[in-house]
Amino acid sequence: MLTDIELKKKVEILTNKLKVGLFKDVINESKLLLKKRKHQVLFNLLSISYQSLGQHDKSIEIMETALKANSRNPHFLNNIGLSHFRLNNFKEAENFFKRGLAEAPKYINILNNLGNLKSYLNFNESAIEYFNKILKINDKLIEPYYNLAINYEALGEFEKSSECLRKILNLNPKFTDADRMLSNMTKYSNNHTHYSNIKNKLENIELNEIQKSHLYFALGKYFEDINNYEESFKNYSHANKIIKKKTNYKIQKQKNEFIKIKNFNYDNLNIPNIDDCRKLIFIVGMPRSGTSLVEQILSSHPEVFGGGELPFLNIEIDQIFLKFEKNNHLNKDEIHDLIIECRKKYLERISNYNVSSKVFTDKAPLNFRFVGFIKYIFPNAKIINCRRDPMDIIWSNFKNYFPNSMPFTNDLEDIANFYRLYQDLVTFLREKFPEIIYDIEYSNLVENPEIEIKKLLNFCELKWDNNCLSHDKNKRAIKTASSTQARKPIYKTAVKSSDRYKTYLKNVKSIIEAN
Repeated sequence: MLTDIELKKKVEILTNKLKVGLFKDVINESKLLLKKRKHQVLFNLLSISYQSLGQHDKSIEIMETALKANSRNPHFLNNIGLSHFRLNNFKEAENFFKRGLAEAPKYINILNNLGNLKSYLNFNESAIEYFNKILKINDKLIEPYYNLAINYEALGEFEKSSECLRKILNLNPKFTDADRMLSNMTKYSNNHTHYSNIKNKLENIELNEIQKSHLYFALGKYFEDINNYEESFKNYSHANKIIKKKTNYKIQKQKNEFIKIKNFNYDNLNIPNIDDCRKLIFIVGMPRSGTSLVEQILSSHPEVFGGGELPFLNIEIDQIFLKFEKNNHLNKDEIHDLIIECRKKYLERISNYNVSSKVFTDKAPLNFRFVGFIKYIFPNAKIINCRRDPMDIIWSNFKNYFPNSMPFTNDLEDIANFYRLYQDLVTFLREKFPEIIYDIEYSNLVENPEIEIKKLLNFCELKWDNNCLSHDKNKRAIKTASSTQARKPIYKTAVKSSDRYKTYLKNVKSIIEAN
């Protein structure tokens, strides 16, 4: 059996390995040490290592074993809750977090994880309470301020969000993510104080490349606001070049994926007698095509609940692809069960957001890839495809920051080529499944909102409601890059907004216009 001194030395070594990312080493060595001594630190190291590798089921398994020995250990309860959270098992996650909090009411990690869970499920006011509890314990922590800033921004409380970001920058000027976020909520004038601060950081503070990229995005916004489009373009380009180098994105992966979607035999999914379920509206299109605005308009209707940008359809349809790739000879009963299971899991996930009978909107733009699957899994769902001038889409994607989720947005040619893939696939799906997709054009919507909204509601089989013309009064959370714009009354200035940069977008235009 290990002595306390021997264990302490081993744990120090394993903790250092964990910090540098040697997760497999930590797992193997922790397992060996657990055979000699069942100590809580070893269970935690093992659990965290599995989490870091994305193996949350194994992390849960380890914590279940640990909890049998000590069911009230808040570290165990936090770790198992976090793994359930990562697996989208939201009720289980909340249960374990709250059990942990009952044992340790001031355990900051659990308070933060509970806040993040509530934020993820759009219970933003509840999330804010948890983050404020942390700050009452320690008001020098950056993470709760950052999480507060995100939640206040989502709720349209931009001054409160900005205040949190300024507090972060006072605590750590190198946390430049806060500068970028602050720039999105600032209307700059010449030589604005924030501009001077950013320049000072770039010239006098040692920053890594990612920290610099956030500042370049902020400078792009500053120069755009003061109508210096040449400097604006340079800075947006600097920012994206850094991230492109980090992701090393290659569009061939997307091309292969889109070919697979087009070649899928959708007739396999044509199983009769699928029962009706909750009414759903999927709002799809290219990112920055107006999906947030359309959802904000629809969710202003008293019979509609806006779910936001959700990952669940993608997760479930990946499983269908996987099953068909492993076994291309599934019988009808197996396919029926597969569709029912996919539908059941999706509906369970969204029930964490809202359990009413309201029509539920899901506005993950890239769900345009799954139109054929939606037709068979949710036969009564409505699909709205948001269209916008391609040059405006490309430029808007390039100038906005998307953390890891859409790496094609960090290079103008990648965005243009992705747009062509989108256009080709939607054309294919529209021909294959006529009348299932409703197209709404952004320019028409902002030019004639009442006419277009009436047509939209008619397609969705919703009665006219004047609230849809006042979407800017809708208080629901918006967590996308459009959070500031979608809260404004409908405006026309975003139409042809890329024209100010057309000198720098000639190559992109040629890609879009190529046969």
